[in-house]
Amino acid sequence: MSRMILRTEVLQDRFVRLEPFTEALKDEVRAALDCDPAAWDIMVSAAYGPHFEAWWASALSAMAGGSRIAWAVRRKADGALVGTTSLYEIKPDYRRCELGSTFYRPEARGGAVNPACKRLLLGHAFDAGAVRVEIITDALNPASGAAIRKLGARDEGVLRKHKITFTGRIRDTAQFAILDEDWPEVRAKLDARLAAFG
Repeated sequence: MSRMILRTEVLQDRFVRLEPFTEALKDEVRAALDCDPAAWDIMVSAAYGPHFEAWWASALSAMAGGSRIAWAVRRKADGALVGTTSLYEIKPDYRRCELGSTFYRPEARGGAVNPACKRLLLGHAFDAGAVRVEIITDALNPASGAAIRKLGARDEGVLRKHKITFTGRIRDTAQFAILDEDWPEVRAKLDARLAAFG
């Protein structure tokens, strides 16, 4: 396969339904993200409260340009929309993308939602021909780094002064990646984690 062809489509398993952003989802997404300002403070961009409109417009613009696919995360247990996640920095010619721009409501953290989303997005990327999926996080967020390592992503070091957050802080970025040859082992670990949720 010479190119990666990522499709904008619904992805789902028994835990979550990932719905690509459309205007029809806007109010539900806004309601899901309008919480926990402290969690947003460590992110590059914010989507709560007064930040939502610009964030939403940016996400739709990137989707229209083909550099991002943003999904709303719907928890199947109760139908609640509990967050958002994306594949972005999509580079079809290089067959790589980033997985991130992820935010879950506090009550959706720590259960099946995140591993289910990661399993769906990684599967979608590698099935589409990806040879590399990058996952990055703020170097000041060790919990996020630990969660990324738990997935089986390889630590590739720290990019110094890599991004400037919406608060104006110049951040160092911890970079991780999963390669196509890593995917079978990562997939097996994720499937085992999800099976444990019964």
